[in-house]
Amino acid sequence: MTTLYVAGPMTGLPDNNYPAFNEAAEQLRAAGFTVLNPVDVDTAGTTEDERTWKWYMRRTLQMMLDADAIATLPGWSASKGASIEVRVAAMLGIGEAPVTVWLA
Repeated sequence: MTTLYVAGPMTGLPDNNYPAFNEAAEQLRAAGFTVLNPVDVDTAGTTEDERTWKWYMRRTLQMMLDADAIATLPGWSASKGASIEVRVAAMLGIGEAPVTVWLA
């Protein structure tokens, strides 16, 4: 079974774009994929003040490295974090395609 990491924009969007991430994860799981969703990053033992952009990126990059490929959400290329994730993945030979391609 292919494991996909969902990448997309969060910062500055309503609810950090969690609804779009969760909808994509649900659809991908229904299609038979194992999904790593950055929305689900473990925040136990930390305060909200500790959870900076860098804090999240260190954890989500680790999640992405456990994936076979990346499923991107619309607007990912305008996102600093998602762009880093996709670039690192490409350098390591981890493929990327829009969520819609994985669901086709």
